[in-house]
Amino acid sequence: MRHLELERRNSKSSGSSSKAPERRNRIGPQFAVCIENRGYPASLERHKIYRVLADQKAAARRQIRIIDESGEDYLYPRNYFVAIELPQALGRVLSRAS
Repeated sequence: MRHLELERRNSKSSGSSSKAPERRNRIGPQFAVCIENRGYPASLERHKIYRVLADQKAAARRQIRIIDESGEDYLYPRNYFVAIELPQALGRVLSRAS
């Protein structure tokens, strides 16, 4: 019963809202943690935070564009990463570093 109450509370309504936009629509750097590096041991480190670059074509193919250990951006399987939201100050620092 509690699960259904949460679903109703979290469901979208057709009315307008003053809530902040959903995370996927947010502007600014995106980051993800690598959870798998099979096939890419020199390019990806498990448990490391990587910067994600927006790429709709890659997303349609279940891939994600990451700035990897080489400092260049490459496509990797999307399921090798988990998206994370960082505090703004940390996101700014990491964006300058990459």
